Amino acid sequence: MLFELPLAPTPTKRDIRKLSADDLKAFLVEHGEKPFRAKQVQEWLWKNAAGSFEEMNNLSLATRELLGAHFVINGVTVQNQQRSNDGTIKSAFKLYDGNVVEGVLIPHDTRMTACISSQVGCSLTCKFCATGYMDRKRNLDAAEIYDQVVRIREQCEGQYGTPLTNIVYMGMGEPLLNYANVVESVRRITAPDGLNMAPRRITISTAGIAKMIKKLADDDVKANLALSLHAPTDAKRNEIMPINEANSLAALKEALQYYHEKTGRKVTYEYIVFENFNDTLEDAENLLKISKWLPCKINLIEYNPIENADYRNTGEENLVSFHQYLADRGVQTNLRRSRGKDIDAACGQLAVKEKAAAA
Repeated sequence: MLFELPLAPTPTKRDIRKLSADDLKAFLVEHGEKPFRAKQVQEWLWKNAAGSFEEMNNLSLATRELLGAHFVINGVTVQNQQRSNDGTIKSAFKLYDGNVVEGVLIPHDTRMTACISSQVGCSLTCKFCATGYMDRKRNLDAAEIYDQVVRIREQCEGQYGTPLTNIVYMGMGEPLLNYANVVESVRRITAPDGLNMAPRRITISTAGIAKMIKKLADDDVKANLALSLHAPTDAKRNEIMPINEANSLAALKEALQYYHEKTGRKVTYEYIVFENFNDTLEDAENLLKISKWLPCKINLIEYNPIENADYRNTGEENLVSFHQYLADRGVQTNLRRSRGKDIDAACGQLAVKEKAAAA
């Protein structure tokens, strides 16, 4: 009787961008290549943002075939995009495993900003945020975060003819719960042999994880820090942001003061002004007290309604009065008007509503 042998499993190729420079060099040397080839490959991957080995045209065909036989580049592609009446562009980014995240290009007279995601979904369940009603499926790796910037930069240059100037980690997910990949992505984006963007043009936004804010300071991560505050007391913050129960305002105060003492950098407080919740002058007075913790600026943000929540944006008169109260007392305060609201691309509205297209 003849027995059919089971087929051997097809080995999974590793994403080449997960290799360190030393590991890549060791691999190439082991396969008869010169050590300097590693630097050429790294430049193609991180400086030129190559999406395939075929693009690496200063490498021999044999070298490209060697790389293709052992590795893949798990790139991020634009599944579709929507353009708002105000020029904002929202993209659904398809990942190699079929998951989808969203990112946004926000055009402005003086800057062009990429708002990027750090996780597929989110675990923090903030009551006013569409992403908070999604399950967190996984963290993005550093290359997937980097690729979002590359894709949005292409949109910026292709549709507006101008460079991308700013990056904010304010899309889907909590960046400090994906700390290692977020920090590595910042390094790749700012490195001379990467995208070479200025660290002062990058902002990491967190809902408030005290120990990780301290770690940003200890690691001297060269990016700006923003805290999504949204309420000036523990009682109100607990109501809309469950993370506050384990990261109280007192704990955040200590962490932020530690951060400032170690880095010398000021912090931005993001504060959505909700109608009949946090928009009174008493709330403004409590926010003023928080502003005295350390050098800071405050961004007052219009709320963008979502299907799952009943919160509403405060009225224009309240918003102006709230802003004036802080400004009159010497607090650097900016009013941030909503962009991309008509395509659900505004702050708090990112939530993937579609399945990924078949590969």
